[in-house]
Amino acid sequence: MSQVPSNKVTIIGLGNIGYAVAVNLVKGGRPVVVADRNIEKAKKVAKELGNLVHPMEIPAAILEGDIIVFAVWFSAIKELLHVYSRELQGKIIVDPSNPIAPDDKGGFKKIIDEKESAGEILSMLLPKDAKLVKALGTLGAATLTGAAFQKPERAVLFYASDDTGVDGAAEELIRDNGFEPVRVGGLDQSIRIEVFGDLHEYGALGKNVTLSEAREKAGIGSAIHSSTH
Repeated sequence: MSQVPSNKVTIIGLGNIGYAVAVNLVKGGRPVVVADRNIEKAKKVAKELGNLVHPMEIPAAILEGDIIVFAVWFSAIKELLHVYSRELQGKIIVDPSNPIAPDDKGGFKKIIDEKESAGEILSMLLPKDAKLVKALGTLGAATLTGAAFQKPERAVLFYASDDTGVDGAAEELIRDNGFEPVRVGGLDQSIRIEVFGDLHEYGALGKNVTLSEAREKAGIGSAIHSSTH
């Protein structure tokens, strides 16, 4: 029998990414708390996905979870870090955000400096003793759902963190989403796994990749390592 995860997961925001993560975790057999500005949306998702999903109001959901996945826009995460700074103390915060907005050409543009990353900016806004992991945002929502638990070789989800003490929890979360975790380094590497980065689906990679494919990509194999044991 597999070991029950020690960290409770909360997803804040049930848009495309938040919903995809909830679906994957249920598929992986992991309980999850879900919250949204609209509690009725959280209740609807819980009813749809079954008894592994528990809907709560945002403050209670944050207190309940050990790992808080902020599946909302980058600007909203900054606000949430401020509003719930007390409740977030000591938590592992997962940031899947991409700092982008629609441009006037039917595409997207960065809303921060070209050389800045959401991960680095958010790392400076963390509540006391909170740890940040940049993860779950290297694939679009459709791929995040469609490529989960693929066989024979799982697709990769890259992540970054400054504190290796949370890597185990991050990797467990990624595996329970149906992907192979690959650490790219500290949060100063976040730009690589955000939109337009060289390790993002909507960047140089152009698709989801397996670990063997990632290692074959020029310039990638020497810069990453798998945390698989």
